[in-house]
Amino acid sequence: MFRKRVEPKEKQKEFWIVAEELPSATPGAFYERVNATLEQMKFNGKVWAICEGAYAEANKGGQPGIDPVIYFKMLMVGFFEDLPSERAIASRCADSLSVRAFLGYGWTEATPHHSSLGVIRQRLHEEHFQAVHRVILEALHAHGLLRGRHLGIDSSVIEANASLRALQHRNSEENYWEYVQKLAAQAGVDPEDAKAVRRFDKKRPERKTSNQEWVNPHDPEAKVGKTKDGATDMIYKPEHISDLESGAIVQAEVRCADAADAPEVSERVMVAIDTLQEVCEGKCLPEELGQQLAADEGYFSVGEIGLLQEAGVRTVIADPHAGRRRADLPAEQRAALRRAEQATGSKSGKALLRKRGEFLERGFCHVLDHGGMRRASLRGRGNLTKRYVGAALTFNLSVLLRAVFGVGTPKQWLAGAPTAALAFVYFILAALRQVLRSRTTHWLFSRPSRMHNLFQLYRSLIRIQKSGYFDRLLGDYAHPL
Repeated sequence: MFRKRVEPKEKQKEFWIVAEELPSATPGAFYERVNATLEQMKFNGKVWAICEGAYAEANKGGQPGIDPVIYFKMLMVGFFEDLPSERAIASRCADSLSVRAFLGYGWTEATPHHSSLGVIRQRLHEEHFQAVHRVILEALHAHGLLRGRHLGIDSSVIEANASLRALQHRNSEENYWEYVQKLAAQAGVDPEDAKAVRRFDKKRPERKTSNQEWVNPHDPEAKVGKTKDGATDMIYKPEHISDLESGAIVQAEVRCADAADAPEVSERVMVAIDTLQEVCEGKCLPEELGQQLAADEGYFSVGEIGLLQEAGVRTVIADPHAGRRRADLPAEQRAALRRAEQATGSKSGKALLRKRGEFLERGFCHVLDHGGMRRASLRGRGNLTKRYVGAALTFNLSVLLRAVFGVGTPKQWLAGAPTAALAFVYFILAALRQVLRSRTTHWLFSRPSRMHNLFQLYRSLIRIQKSGYFDRLLGDYAHPL
């Protein structure tokens, strides 16, 4: 037997709702610390001053735009919550009370729509994003976390918001899939069988998906290349120049995937050094910044290495063609190669390369894999660079939070809660053990029941501890303190 559930009759809903009865929007403990850190560095005032020129004057009328501080805070939420798109960021900010309080919105106020984020992104130029990034770098330098002496450079992969199926030939504008189907029909393969056509396209010997011949009409700047898992897809190439003492990202940029690493690397490094000089103005000597640069073999170029060395930068970059260099090179190039080889083979150079592998890969992991940037939701290198710089400055903010509060992301904050609970349990056990061992406390023996209750509590906690209950409850977070 079961009772059929009948839809309840509609009742007249309340017309008025008392505001005091609504749940209050209060920021979580982590976002409270983020707000406190931003207030300490006077983030709001500096962002207003930076973005003021991008907005019309108030006397011209019209509806005021959304506060740019709110926009950058929403980008921070996207990094902290691993949200890949602006639509996901806007949705998260709308349905989370703690995020609402972090942004300064009440329960009855509407948070910015995802289309508004696109409007603000188009309004602000890339220089505005770089200026806000320098605000975070100044805070890192003020806390002693950015020294800028040793730099590292590397690149990774972002999957573009474009597909190979939509490729078109640059001259004939023929669709790639139709082109492959025509070749499959000429080879005797059924063009209507999609799997058979894919197998044919994968194995045909004359296959050449050149970026000079094929282009995606929806995102012309996306290029065909290899992703991190080895698959062929439309990609972009983000590049970091990081401080190898703290891991902070000094310069971040999204480049086209077919752009080689070595050309113009000296110019990009000098831009990063200029940024450091602006951030550390009056606090560090110019010759102390950018003393060494570490990179992989892909960044090696004799001309660029020579330019960097002339600027006073010690290059720790291995020469991939060291055994095939001609002996009749000019004396300047031979000297540059000799200095680079000595720096790479030295003890300090090898230590710097190890730091490069640690800090640069960590930055890419946080920004791309855990910051929502591995798969692009925007199109165009300019839009991606703006969004990526927003993620990079939030990563630097997390470095500062980790140094000040011990946690840099909400996940790390939640992971620390079980550890703190376990530490409290061990503290209680240690305190009880000390009390039971010291039999000189007057109040402990003034009433026998106190001694008995404490002893029973101590025995119970010890029994629970030995049973492994705390370890099973806390899982991987449990460890002896």
